[in-house]
Amino acid sequence: VQLQASGGGLVQAGGSLRLSCAASGRTFSMYAMGWFRQAPGKEREFVATISWGGRTTHYADSVKGRFTISRDDAKNTVYLQMNSLKPEDTAVYYCAVQGGVFGFGWPPDDYDTWGQGTQVTVSS
Repeated sequence: VQLQASGGGLVQAGGSLRLSCAASGRTFSMYAMGWFRQAPGKEREFVATISWGGRTTHYADSVKGRFTISRDDAKNTVYLQMNSLKPEDTAVYYCAVQGGVFGFGWPPDDYDTWGQGTQVTVSS
């Protein structure tokens, strides 16, 4: 079971990036998937999650209205569209799969499979 995140990079404040996370090894359509981030010297924090089937999403207050999570189960891929980026969004972004079938939640401990992370740097 592997998650491969991509799409990170360097962008100016106000710009946009789209992160992708491709899953392999099993089908994730029955699992919630999420994005988390970790800035230097800080703990890993929740960013966004999407339920199995994609009907329900939940966002951290800090990104609400700017980020959009989506999924394409045919491609076993989850996306994070990030608009109006701010310097405080700078972090390593991780995708993850929730541990239980048909579950939905956002504490990091609910997720049992993690990708390797992709760096997002927003310059002021």
